[in-house]
Amino acid sequence: MDLGNLDFIEIFRSSFTLMILLVCSILAVAFMVERFLFYRRAKVDSTRFLSRIKMALENDNFQEAVSICERDRSPVAAVVRVGLQNYKLPYHQLQELMTATREEERVKLERYLGVLGTLGNSSPFIGLFGTVVGIIKAFHDLAASGSGGPTVVAAGIAEALVATAGGLAVAIPCVMVFNYYMRKVKTMDVEMEAVSKRFLTILASRSEEAAARKRA
Repeated sequence: MDLGNLDFIEIFRSSFTLMILLVCSILAVAFMVERFLFYRRAKVDSTRFLSRIKMALENDNFQEAVSICERDRSPVAAVVRVGLQNYKLPYHQLQELMTATREEERVKLERYLGVLGTLGNSSPFIGLFGTVVGIIKAFHDLAASGSGGPTVVAAGIAEALVATAGGLAVAIPCVMVFNYYMRKVKTMDVEMEAVSKRFLTILASRSEEAAARKRA
């Protein structure tokens, strides 16, 4: 059957499942764009960032180090800022505090990704439901008309299958973007953990140097 003969506008108007999928697609695009902008703001060169922090600490300028973190909106900066603000705590307590902050930042990174995952999993089933309803309607129309033969059924089934295509059209991008963003979250989480350990090492070295100067 020639797809050009299908009136897609009329199909959308008559199919509530396609309207649901349209809403799902709008939500998916909105969350994709929002997360893209969020991750772009969260990106940071951790090596350069930590070098600036180390330089400030070597000059005994804790306030400058905190200011560097406050100017940076990345999760890495948030974790290091907590470490700077609580550097007088014992090592294990400071480590636990930074770990808790890292977990909080990961939650922020994963925000709305569950929606994309849900849309990716459920959209095919919504489309399939629309197809089943459409096929039932097609056979009902055939029984009601009493004539028309396969032409009536073929036209109805073709329209019904549009729902399945719509469900897949929503699901495939959602699943792909969800997997890509989850990989991004994992990378940022590893980066936060690595920076935390390096920062704690810098603090420990600084404390040892200060203690050595006092003994001297």
